[in-house]
Amino acid sequence: MFLDAELQFSDSQAVTTSAVGTNVIDLGINRSIGNGEPVAVVINIEVAADQTTGDEDYTFEVEYSTDAAQTTGRQLIGRRVYESGTPTAPAQDADLLVVGYKVIIPVPPTTTDESARYLGVRYVTAGTSPTVTVSAYLQPMSMIDASNDYASGFTVS
Repeated sequence: MFLDAELQFSDSQAVTTSAVGTNVIDLGINRSIGNGEPVAVVINIEVAADQTTGDEDYTFEVEYSTDAAQTTGRQLIGRRVYESGTPTAPAQDADLLVVGYKVIIPVPPTTTDESARYLGVRYVTAGTSPTVTVSAYLQPMSMIDASNDYASGFTVS
């Protein structure tokens, strides 16, 4: 698979505390992504999420911001929550965050805040020892393989 470096938010980023991606996409003066083909942020798990103590939680967010550091004018546009132990709706079990799993968050074509110039990702962690390594990028929905295939020889019963 080929990726455009300008559309990448994180490249094998080790997340041990809450943090933002290492890159944002500057939408420039036209804040709309447009009404063309739908896009999504794909967060690929490269090193499985740590759940040693069973209280680790992971939240992946996509947001618009008015500054590149993602500290002001934040507008949440998508979120996926993974909890250890007994997840609560709409959270998902953190056991899913294994190598190769893809978290897919659709991005709407426009923002309600015209001053929100930057598109970025935020990783929110909680618990005793949260650790996960991820890569994240923007991609057209038609190019995303959302199957999260199981490893070869794995049987689902």
